[in-house]
Amino acid sequence: MIHMRSAAWWRATLALGLGSLLVFINLYAPQPLLPDLREAYGVSTLVVGLVMSVATLSLAVSLLVFGPLSDAIGRDGIMRISLLAAGLLSLALALAPSFEALLLVRALQGFVLGGLPAVAIAWMGDEFEPDAMLAAVGLYIGANTLGGISGRLVGGGMGELGGSAAGFLTVGLITLVGVVIFWKLLPPSRGFTPRRFELSAALADLRGHLLNPLLLSAYLLGGLNFLIFINQYSYITFRLAAPPFSLGSTLLGLVFLTYLGGTLGSSLSGRLVRHLSQPACMMLGIVIFMVGTLVTLADSLPLILLGLTINAFGFFVAHSMASSWVGRHARQGRGSASALYLVFYYSGASLGVFWLEPFWSLGGWGGVALGSWLILGVTLSIAAWLRRWRPDGNAGR
Repeated sequence: MIHMRSAAWWRATLALGLGSLLVFINLYAPQPLLPDLREAYGVSTLVVGLVMSVATLSLAVSLLVFGPLSDAIGRDGIMRISLLAAGLLSLALALAPSFEALLLVRALQGFVLGGLPAVAIAWMGDEFEPDAMLAAVGLYIGANTLGGISGRLVGGGMGELGGSAAGFLTVGLITLVGVVIFWKLLPPSRGFTPRRFELSAALADLRGHLLNPLLLSAYLLGGLNFLIFINQYSYITFRLAAPPFSLGSTLLGLVFLTYLGGTLGSSLSGRLVRHLSQPACMMLGIVIFMVGTLVTLADSLPLILLGLTINAFGFFVAHSMASSWVGRHARQGRGSASALYLVFYYSGASLGVFWLEPFWSLGGWGGVALGSWLILGVTLSIAAWLRRWRPDGNAGR
């Protein structure tokens, strides 16, 4: 097992962090371009949101494949090959001749992007000691935020300079270079024990995870929180692209620097859990998220950015705790258990536009805030239930 702060720990954590960065660069590069794409193709906010939704939905579907498959054939090869395919598909996006073709390639890209997140935390569970895993998960999720920021900065900046094709080409080239580094850095797996893949066994594992209240609660909490978090960013681009702010694609990309609050939150989550139980940390993160949403109601751009930063901090504290909770409490099929968490997580992202669109249409950003608080109230209740649940005297830890 890999010990905390050892050379192998740093090498593995760096590799998985780089892989995470590459996944989210590819996933989120189009987001600051949504207002421009809406105008270019003459579609509604709901339809242009499919550029993000089809990718996250197909990613969620792929997790049901990659998670159980990794329990049978191993995790290393899945991560390497899927990252390579994602980079090649970014290059293909630059050549898409129509909006429909763009959506098709995004769906394919979303599917292969699921390869790394489906198995990375399970890989850590196989290879790291428990304390080393908690610290590594926080840094790994911190890399998620850096990838999200980088993708949006590249997408927005290159989109304004040379159009969306330039953005996709740049992301594709960055990914291919990163894959070479990832391939060399990732240590060989030593703690993995293969299980022969059997469909009935895989379905039984998934059923067992869904019937485990500790896991199902974390799945719902992660999915519903992400439903709000990621779609708030989509709607804030429409708000800030309109008067009185009238921000262009490059400046909209810079808005996503507020994700750095999430980098800090996920990195600090390992320290917080030394003083509070994991469910208590989830509750704290959700409350911070609710406060940040309140701040975004201001008419001042600096206060809006502050509110988004607070949101990111709170969301990623809760997400880090919920995802590591699954890794600790899965009784069997750790790969499929972690993958199922992400199925809920990314399904939430793809469905959020349908939840928030009526609130946006009726009440603008104030409506989005109201829709957000309704869902966050539900996830806060779930975290509070996890904190109280003590059938064996150890729950809530």
